[in-house]
Amino acid sequence: MNNTKYIVGRIQNGSSDLREREETNLWDSANELTNFVSPWDKQPIKPITFKALYDTDYFYFSFSVEDDTVFTELKDDSKPSIAQSDRVELFIREDAQMCPYYCLEIDTQPRIMDFKAMPNRNFDLSWNWPEGEIDVKSSVLKDHFKVEGKISLKSLKALNLLKQDARGTFMEIGVYRAKYNQDEMGNNQATWITWVDPKTPEPEFHIADSFGIFRFES
Repeated sequence: MNNTKYIVGRIQNGSSDLREREETNLWDSANELTNFVSPWDKQPIKPITFKALYDTDYFYFSFSVEDDTVFTELKDDSKPSIAQSDRVELFIREDAQMCPYYCLEIDTQPRIMDFKAMPNRNFDLSWNWPEGEIDVKSSVLKDHFKVEGKISLKSLKALNLLKQDARGTFMEIGVYRAKYNQDEMGNNQATWITWVDPKTPEPEFHIADSFGIFRFES
């Protein structure tokens, strides 16, 4: 298991409403994750700031992404349409064998491409996160966009994703971003950005080495 770690701060008696959280500046207390890389692209990437918090009921996450040319495929609201859009991603696995792992890919609308996966890109796109157990919101400004969400701890436990060891509560998770830019022929080309460098010759998020560990502050 990759030893790259991030500490999820705990909030006592926090509000579960995402907008109230923003207005009360509770995100100011969260640790920042900013060391994103695109190992397969020579061009520098624009800054990304990820934050996470939790309380007795929910795991909260926030992406702030510098981008003044957001691309969104609005042909329809299908999962393939989301997969062709600029987005942020969280993959959470049950174990190091990734049997299974669960993927959340969220664009700026915000639309969620949620699916269950097994090794070797065996995807079940018909699967959805348990109804009522996830909520997301987004905003697109002149030079950046934000995606924020909350996931119930109840659903994370039911899927065996929130685990315990001698050091406390943790999740095995990948944090990513997909950015689309047009090439000289007018075709969209993706830049793949990750928190953990999987050390692969080609872009690849769907392997064990692209995951790190989120430790939950006690």
